[in-house]
This record gives sequence, structure tokens and C-alpha cells, in this order.
Amino acid sequence: MLNQLAKPQIQRLSSFSKEYNIIIDVLRLDRIHPIVSGNKWYKLKYYLNDAIKQNKKTVLTFGGAYSNHIIATAFACKEFGLKSIGIIRGEESLVISATLKQAKLFGMDLHFVSRKEYNNKNNFAQKYKDTYVINEGGAGELGILGAADILKEIKYKNYTHIICACGTGTMISGLIKSSNLNQKIIGIAVLKGFEGLEKNIIEQVNTEVDASRVKIFHDYHFGGYAKHPINLIKWMNFFWQREHIPTDIVYTSKLFYGVNDLLQKNYFPKNSNLLIIHSGGLQGNSSLPLGQLLF
Repeated sequence: MLNQLAKPQIQRLSSFSKEYNIIIDVLRLDRIHPIVSGNKWYKLKYYLNDAIKQNKKTVLTFGGAYSNHIIATAFACKEFGLKSIGIIRGEESLVISATLKQAKLFGMDLHFVSRKEYNNKNNFAQKYKDTYVINEGGAGELGILGAADILKEIKYKNYTHIICACGTGTMISGLIKSSNLNQKIIGIAVLKGFEGLEKNIIEQVNTEVDASRVKIFHDYHFGGYAKHPINLIKWMNFFWQREHIPTDIVYTSKLFYGVNDLLQKNYFPKNSNLLIIHSGGLQGNSSLPLGQLLF
């Protein structure tokens, strides 16, 4: 278990709830830990316990230069007494990102590879023998199992809709597993051109799922993964001013923007109770120029 791990809290979106006359709550996973924040701890914890159980000494994982998963894995491995290796997508530059600098400070050994090499992930398990491999973003059965624990931490049964941002679909797969059959699970996709995400999620859940209670929206990626045009930055500042909740440029800003747009379009029926999962990742904002955000 990590030191400084806090129980997640729920915050009411007071101004938006009043404006739309429905209950809109946020599960503030961004507050559970200063480094391994958001959904990262949930997606990592069973992998790390399994690595120790198998007597592995080193964890190997994958990510990009601004990966929340990379920095979370580096820190968590340090806390668990494990060595860590990060396979980083893209050639090494003279100035590496703040994310990767921190990962190195936490003891992660970084290996930069071309995008072509990166896509052949099976090769790395053979090259770095006797390591415990965790997929990018914690994707996989144990990551889904951990994500399913998110709802177990709170009273969630009165919510009609549970909403989160989606990358590979690991977290939403866990939410589908642990939610009630009468609750709708909504994902806001942050990847462009990943229209096969729904099929991917159903396969990951690995049980019979009522497709009518799962909906993924693909209209709020703002150009693709980590793309952050000026109108998104303005939205992040506007949302901060209204609710004092910080968001990141990759996931949660697009999540809250998408939910607001759906509210404006009257997507949610009257008497809906929404729970939005804040999945953390705020360190991703470190790539922005100082002063661009109000928080």
C-alpha cells in the first residue's frame, strides 16, 4: 500500500447542478495521492502485488513522453522496492519532458525507441528477461480488476449515469463490471479514430454486457490524444472559475467539456443523477507555458 493514500471524496458541481437542475457529482480521484493520483493506483495495485508474489525484482512498462502511467509506475515501484524500466515511444531529445525527468528521479530506467519498435511490445519482454511486464496504461485483466474497485470506495448506487474519460478503455471496463445493471456507463473518448473502442471494451469486460447501458462519445477529442487547442484551454479556465476543479489537457478537460455539451443538448433525462470520475493526470499540464492556466 502506498504512503499518503487518501480515501476519494465526492464534490458536487454546485453551479452546473443548479443550472441544469440535476445532481452532478465528481469523484475526486485526483486527490488520493500527490503522485500516483487518479485511476493510476487502481490500475497498478494488483499488478504490483502480483509482481512481488512472483518474486520479480523489476517492472517493465510502456508509455509516451507525457504519460501519467509512466510516472505513476516509477513512483509506485520505488515505494514497493521494485526497479522499473520504461519503454518510451519516440526518439530521445536533448530536453526531455518534465514527466520523464520525474520518472528518472524516482529511479526508472528509460529506454527510447522508435514508434515502429514500440508497436512490437512482445519483443521487449524477450529482450528484458525476468521482468514483470505491465501493459501501457495498466491495460489488462488486473488493471480492470483494480478499476472495478473505484466504485467500491463510495456510495454509488443512487447514480443513474457514471461517466469517465476513455483511452484504451481499461477504467470504463472496470466500472461496467462493478456498477449496477440499471446504471448507464458513459465514456468520453480522447483518442481520435478509435471507433472500435466499444468492441474493445466489451471484449475486455469478458462477460455478457447489455450494450444499451454503455455509450462512448467520440466527438470531444479536440483533434486527438493530448491535442489542446486554445478553446480547450479557455474551457479549462472557465471550468476552474466556476467549480474550482483543476483538469488536465489529455483526459479530464475533454471529459467535463463533453458532459457539459451533453447537458446543453438535454441528453440526460430529468431526475438523472450523474457521477463523473476525475481520473487525475494533472501533471500532464506541466508541458504548458506558465500562466496559460489559472490554476
